[in-house]
Amino acid sequence: MGIQGLTSFIEANNQIYRDVRFRDSRLVVDGYNLSCHLYFTAGLEQTYGGEYAAYADLIESFVKALRGCGIQPYVVLDGGDDHTDKKLETKKQRAKARIQAAHERSMGMPTRGDILPLMCKLLFRQTLVRLEVPVVLSSSEADREVAALASEWQCPVLSKDSDFYIFDLPAGLLPIPHFQWEVAAQRGFVPCKKYTASSFCSFYNIQRRILPAFAALAGNDYVKLEDMGVTLRLEVHKRSRSAYLGALLRWLRGFQESQEALVASLRLMVGVSRQNEAEVLQNLSVGMEEYQLPPSALSRFFTDGTVPPLPPEDRAVAPDWFRLPFTEGRLDKVILNVLRLRRARLPVMVEHGSLPSSHLTSRPIRQVMYGLLLGEEEVEEYDREGLMPASFMVRSVFRGAARQLSLDSLDKAELSQRVRVLMEALEVEPSCFQGVEPHLRLLVAVTCYWMQNARPTPHQHLLQALLLGLVTTHTSTALQVENTHATPRLDRDVAHAFNQWQSCVTVSIQLNQLLSEPLPEPQVTRLCEGKLFHQLVHRLRGGVNPERLLTSSSLKLYRTLLAAVQQPQHRRTTHTLEDLTANLEQLNLPDEDEEAVRSAGHRPKNPELHRKQERRGWN
Repeated sequence: MGIQGLTSFIEANNQIYRDVRFRDSRLVVDGYNLSCHLYFTAGLEQTYGGEYAAYADLIESFVKALRGCGIQPYVVLDGGDDHTDKKLETKKQRAKARIQAAHERSMGMPTRGDILPLMCKLLFRQTLVRLEVPVVLSSSEADREVAALASEWQCPVLSKDSDFYIFDLPAGLLPIPHFQWEVAAQRGFVPCKKYTASSFCSFYNIQRRILPAFAALAGNDYVKLEDMGVTLRLEVHKRSRSAYLGALLRWLRGFQESQEALVASLRLMVGVSRQNEAEVLQNLSVGMEEYQLPPSALSRFFTDGTVPPLPPEDRAVAPDWFRLPFTEGRLDKVILNVLRLRRARLPVMVEHGSLPSSHLTSRPIRQVMYGLLLGEEEVEEYDREGLMPASFMVRSVFRGAARQLSLDSLDKAELSQRVRVLMEALEVEPSCFQGVEPHLRLLVAVTCYWMQNARPTPHQHLLQALLLGLVTTHTSTALQVENTHATPRLDRDVAHAFNQWQSCVTVSIQLNQLLSEPLPEPQVTRLCEGKLFHQLVHRLRGGVNPERLLTSSSLKLYRTLLAAVQQPQHRRTTHTLEDLTANLEQLNLPDEDEEAVRSAGHRPKNPELHRKQERRGWN
């Protein structure tokens, strides 16, 4: 992300950095950057669908290391896509590269591209909330909000996004690759390197005010000269990205202001004419805008719970109740993208390009979510077709129980109404919850849906393996599987079935969030993991009785889940609201506030009280 080649360019001249012993300070964290860095540098599994329990342990170790040094992290996560679509082309190019990398991984081929497993982002937030780390979702991409917050608080930023080399941060940037948190426990501080814009500008003898022009002319996520069909002629001694950046910096020494440099650059451009000169200059100016910092919208939320207002472009499409759960990260950013842009970008998963996208299975669930958000409007979904990115216009589904609800008052709807919408979307009857603990009910409903809608229809061995995996994590059972640490061969069809299930779980959690969590949100660390799923399918295909893999204490839960999922009446419910309410009462489904206290993800009706509870230990 950011400016291509800039990080390598600075690393080659690392005297720009200053070695520091970081302790006893606030730290504003670029959440997406940190989540990816922790997962990828630890070498956690990317091919089979995620290594979630180990990832949660890693996040916990990171937080513990910081707290041991008196460091208080404040994590800002990326929110919705920019309504101007300035980065749309960049995102399409990255999606194409990820699709190819995912296909290569499915073939067992070496690839330079990393693929973050589908549920890592949700797990990252769930773990931070459990550890009482302050975490918020920005209304758009987090870079500017991270920089604005750090500037206001005079504390450093933790990130490896090269855009932070351009922001003029008073306390500087701590690049994640140099942040040695693993040794903090022994030393009482985090050894790291610190970057400041003033050090960079002194090294290259340019004005700090010129840095935004440098970013725009070098090419960032928002503007690239080649995309405009122009090139900048500079005296470059050799053809390399590093040489180009060095030549650009030498040329910029003669200017005091960014706009002055942009106007002068037009004279050095090939492909610029009088007809497109104004357009090129306008695009370059847009590329500089991202580095102008507004007052922080999140500082008061962290300190006294004041919820930031929605951006002006969102106030007409998003209800006011939306602000608090979205800022707290209890609403997935895809929900804001649908409201803001009528668009949903579906994450890339590791699967063979010849297979249809696993997200097709969960599309009917998304259509219900779209209906609650937009009524009967269409949504453009960005997915893949073969090995190429593709977009599809998907109609919203607005019928049944959903028609009785309004987005403006969705947060005030009766619990029975919200459960009914969820069950209609997942095509299950209330009886499927009989005997199932509340924290497992959404997973049971999703698995029922998956059994009916996955293509090809999941074989009994796949269902048994999935349930065995769930029993393992919910009872701390050590399954009697031979050589559990061995890496199984990736089975293309088994992986596809598992991907479909994960996609259904993810979308169902998003719909459950939109409905204010009528069912407790499943904890990602307690889901069946793909590698174990493969091992279990292999054993079951070999003729092993699934019950022989369990201890007597976990056998009861396995039989309960199997009975719930295998009930014949899985199709869409036709119960009246009165019938449904009676069924839920028989199942002892708690009311909203009781369920809020029990479940990790849900909040009680009093948001002010909740914010006070969640901020304990923040400051």
